[in-house]
Amino acid sequence: MTQRSGSSQTGALAPSQAALHVITATRRALEALEDRWDPARLEAFTDHLVARGGRVVLTGVGKSGLIAQKISATLASTGCPSFFIHPTDALHGDLGMITAQDTVLILSNSGETEEVLKLLPSLIRLGVGIASITSNGESRLAAASGWCFTYDLPDGEGCPLNFAPMASTTLQLLWGDLLAAYFMTRTGFTLERFAQLHPAGNLGARLLKTRDLMHRDFPKVRKDASLVDALAAMTGGKLGMTTVMDGAGLLGIISDGDIRRALEKAQRENLNPLDLSARAIMTADPVAVEPGTLAIEAARILESRKITFLVVKEGTQAAGILHIHDLLGAKVI
Repeated sequence: MTQRSGSSQTGALAPSQAALHVITATRRALEALEDRWDPARLEAFTDHLVARGGRVVLTGVGKSGLIAQKISATLASTGCPSFFIHPTDALHGDLGMITAQDTVLILSNSGETEEVLKLLPSLIRLGVGIASITSNGESRLAAASGWCFTYDLPDGEGCPLNFAPMASTTLQLLWGDLLAAYFMTRTGFTLERFAQLHPAGNLGARLLKTRDLMHRDFPKVRKDASLVDALAAMTGGKLGMTTVMDGAGLLGIISDGDIRRALEKAQRENLNPLDLSARAIMTADPVAVEPGTLAIEAARILESRKITFLVVKEGTQAAGILHIHDLLGAKVI
C-alpha cells in the first residue's frame, strides 16, 4: 500500500506541473500493475462467477463507491448481471437484495474503510463470495476476501496534496474493465448480445439485423390477383407495397411506382387497368437481403437504390419486409 504523505499547500507547483504530475503518477501506477498483475487470479475469479451463476454486487464509499457504480454498469451491459449497493444502506435493510449465490466485489483504496469493514460479518454470514479491489494487500478487507486485486501507487495519487483520489480511482476502474473483458471472453459474449442489451443506444442500433426490425406479417397477393386486389392489400398492409406470391414462393413485388406505371401503360395502350393481373404489374426479382444482414447495410442499399423498402428473403421465400421507416424508428439512420 502506498502511504499518503500530503502537503498542506499547493503553491509549490505551477498548475501545468501539477496537472502533468497527475499524468505521471497515473502512468507509473498503470505500468506497475502491468508488470505485476496476476491473470491466473482474475481467471479463477471469472470461473467462480460463471460456476456460481449469481450476480456481482458492487459496493464502496466515496470516490471508490462512484467507481464501483461504473464497474457495475459495465458488467451489466456486457452480460454479467450486476448492481451497486451502498454499505450503509446494506446495513439498514438492503442486505435483503443479496442472495447466497451472489458475489460481492468491494472497492476501498485503504482496505480499512469503516463502513466496509462493518459490512463484512454480515456478508460472511450470508455465505456470499467476497472479492476486493484495494491498494493494501495487508488490510482487513484483503484478509476477508477470497479474491483480492491490488495495485500500487509508486508516485502517490498525483494530487498536489496527495490526498484526493486520482491515480487510485483510475486503477480501480481498470481492474473493473479487466474483469469485464475476462467475463466477456469467458462467456462468449457477442455483438448480437450487446445489441440486445443496448436497444436504445447508437451502438446497439448499429448492430441490429434486418430480422430484428422486419415486418413478418406483410401484404401478399396471388399472381393472378387483380389490380383492385393489389391496391386493397397495399392499403391494408400500410407499407406502400405488396408481395406477389406463387404458393409459398416469392415472384415479385408491387409498389406505388408499379401501380403508376401500369396505369400510364394502360392509358397509352388503351387497356382496361382492371384487367391487369398482379403478375403483369409486378417488379420481378426485387432487391432483397437476408435476415442476418446488418440493418445499417440495409440502409446503405436503400439509399443507393433510392427505394423505401427491401424484401427479406430466406431462399426463395419472403421472410419479411424492411421499410425505411423501421430503420428511422430504430435510429439506424
